[in-house]
Amino acid sequence: MKKPHLYILLAGLFSATSCQKTEKPDIDQKPFAKQDSASLVKKGEYLVTITGCNDCHTPKRMGPKGPELITELLLSGYQGKNAVPEFDLERAKSGFAQMSPDMTAAAGSWGISFAANLTPDETGIGSWTFEQFKTAITQGKYKGMENGRPLLPPMPWFNYSEMKDEDVRGIFAYLKSIKPVKNVVPPPKQFEK
Repeated sequence: MKKPHLYILLAGLFSATSCQKTEKPDIDQKPFAKQDSASLVKKGEYLVTITGCNDCHTPKRMGPKGPELITELLLSGYQGKNAVPEFDLERAKSGFAQMSPDMTAAAGSWGISFAANLTPDETGIGSWTFEQFKTAITQGKYKGMENGRPLLPPMPWFNYSEMKDEDVRGIFAYLKSIKPVKNVVPPPKQFEK
């Protein structure tokens, strides 16, 4: 004789357990103060990659499939030893944005701007505090100084204005962990009026 109540009970138990999510703890969801440095750096590397920091801060060379990162210059910005790229300044003044061949300098109605050195060298962010970095990336202030000039285009700092502290901390930890590259980036150039 079949016992229908037993089948209903088993079906109910199966249904209840199969619908529950079995979540594994995710180390990236720990508060940053509790993360070990290796996981914080790993999270920072991930965030630097997905937010496109290399798009402007790492020099590129043209390869068979287009721009390729010059990995030995990772995140070192516009190379100060290079001559200022030639831009069509009349077009830039009229609102057309342009990029240098290595994609680390830009010209537009604001003038010519150069991507900063984000490596832990003294010519980059080597002497910066976390608070300076946070001010730079979330408030768009040059060198993270409250009274500093605004960061210029194409730096999309406003996209990061609501970034969580633990994410900013991860990015900062990653940038402090990469190879330092000595490179003094030139100041921006404004158009003559």
